[in-house]
Amino acid sequence: MSSNDIIVSLDIGTSKVRAIIGEINNGTLQIIGVGSADSEGIRKGAIVDIDQTVKSIRSAVEHAERMVGIEISEVYVGILGNHIGLQSSHGVVAVSNEDREIGEEDIERVLKAAEVIALPPEREIIDVVAKEYIVDGLEDIHDPRGMIGVRLEVDATIITGAKTAIHNLMRCVEKADLHVKDLVLMSLAGGQLALSKDEKLMGSVLVDVGAGATTISVFQEGTLVATSTLPIGGDFVTNDIAYGLRTMSDHAEKVKLKFGCAWIEDAAEDQVFKVTRIGSNVEKEFDQVYLANIIEPRVLEIFQLVKNEVKRLGYTDLPGGYILSGGTVSMPGVLKAAQAELQTSVRIAVPDFIGVRDPGFVSGVGVLHHVMRSFRTRNPGGGAKKASARKSTPTESTNNPGFMERIKKMFSEFI
Repeated sequence: MSSNDIIVSLDIGTSKVRAIIGEINNGTLQIIGVGSADSEGIRKGAIVDIDQTVKSIRSAVEHAERMVGIEISEVYVGILGNHIGLQSSHGVVAVSNEDREIGEEDIERVLKAAEVIALPPEREIIDVVAKEYIVDGLEDIHDPRGMIGVRLEVDATIITGAKTAIHNLMRCVEKADLHVKDLVLMSLAGGQLALSKDEKLMGSVLVDVGAGATTISVFQEGTLVATSTLPIGGDFVTNDIAYGLRTMSDHAEKVKLKFGCAWIEDAAEDQVFKVTRIGSNVEKEFDQVYLANIIEPRVLEIFQLVKNEVKRLGYTDLPGGYILSGGTVSMPGVLKAAQAELQTSVRIAVPDFIGVRDPGFVSGVGVLHHVMRSFRTRNPGGGAKKASARKSTPTESTNNPGFMERIKKMFSEFI
C-alpha cells in the first residue's frame, strides 16, 4: 500500500472521536480502517478539557492504526460549532498566461482575491468555497480550467470561525502528535456526501443530530448557504431516560442504545429490561413502551427546534426536504418522529461504504469525500497521489493554500 494513496479524517464529537482511513484508487474512495474512542473533554460540541480530548484522539488514532497496520501522522480535521459563519464575497483577477488559458494559478489567485474581506479580530478564515466562476462576463461556470479568457471572477462563500475554537482544536490535534493537513467544515463535507445533486440544487436541509449538538446546514442552488448549531442532541434523551427511570446516566445510555425507540406506536410491550435505580441495589423492570413515552417527546422537541431554526434562517420552502445524519438518528422511530414534526419529505443518510454504514459516520466519511473531490478537481487525470496522509513531509494545506500560514499567524497572536 502506497502512503501517497492514504487520507485520514478526524471527527471529534461529543460522544465519540473517530479516525477514518480512506484509500484512493483511480479516483475511487475506499474505507480501509476506522478507529473510535469515547470522547472525553467535549461538551455540547465544544472542547472543555484539552488533555482529555488529546487522550481520546490518541486512542481513536491508535485503534485505526492497529486495524490497518500503518502509522498515521497527518489528518484532515472536521470542524463545526455555533461559532461558524458564512459570508459571501467576490474576487476578480486578470488571466496571467500569455495565451489567456485559465490555469490552476489563476484559480488560486481569484480565490485569494475573494478572501480580502473585513473580519473582526477574533475571527479567522477557515475556507473559501467557489459558488460560480465568471469568465469575461460568462456566468455559471463551475470549473474554468482550460478555458480562454481575459478576466476571471468568482462568487464565493467565505467560511469563518472563532480563533479561540480553531486554536483549541488545532492544539489538541498537535498535542496528539498529528499534523493537521487542513480543517474541513463538516456541514459542507457531510452535505457533499449525503445530498444528491438535485437536493442541493432545489434546496434541502442536512440535519446532523449528534450527542451534544444538532447542526443544521441549508443547501440551495448547489451550495451551502446557511448553517447553525443548536445545543441539544442525543445526550438530552439520555438525561431524560436517567430521570425517568431513576438510574445512572451510563445505565441510561446503554438502555437507549439497546432498547430506545422514538415513536410510541412502534414500541413493543414484550421488549423488557431491568435497571438498577439510584440509591438502591434493587433492579426495576420496564418495557419499551414506557421508554418510548420518555424518548418521543424529546425527539419531537429537537425537530421542532430544527424547524423553527430553519425558518429563522429565512428558509421556508425547500423542495428537497430534510436529510438526517448523526448517531442519534439511527434509533428506531426517529424517522417517523421527524416526518411527523417537519411535515415534509425526510430521509436518513447512510454512507455507502463497508464498515461505516451508519448515519453517525456521514460527517467523518464526508471529510474524506471532500478531500478526494478537491484532489480530483485540482489534479484532473493525475489520480490522488498528492493525497498523502501518512509519513511525509508536512506540506501546505492542499485544500486551502493560505490556511497553515494563517494558523501560524494566529498562534503567534495567542503567545
